[in-house]
Amino acid sequence: MTEREGTPEAGRGEDDRTLGGYFAVHSRPPAFEAVDGQPYTVSIETERTGDLRAPVAGYLLFPRWAATGLGIVGHVESPSLWRGATRGEVAERAGALTLREVQRMLNEAVARREEEEGGGGGGTE
Repeated sequence: MTEREGTPEAGRGEDDRTLGGYFAVHSRPPAFEAVDGQPYTVSIETERTGDLRAPVAGYLLFPRWAATGLGIVGHVESPSLWRGATRGEVAERAGALTLREVQRMLNEAVARREEEEGGGGGGTE
């Protein structure tokens, strides 16, 4: 573990062990290797709902990168995980996830995709 890894960066006040903290400290999304052996990154996505009390829903989108890293070749996503009054509220809740939780959600999304495809693995969507 490097001196910076997992600790707040001086002057930033953020902890890069959480999703939001990682984005703040490194100015880029974290990268993961999923159970299918493929490289993924993550983004926090929101969409409008029909619920006036919680008009915004949020989920995680995991773009899958080509082995060369030169392009996105597919993706998986989590189910809708959060509901709130604003995009900021939903994004803040998503940002509080630890990177371990994000990794677990990625692996669950990959397993769900493989199950939907009949266990074929290697699919892109």
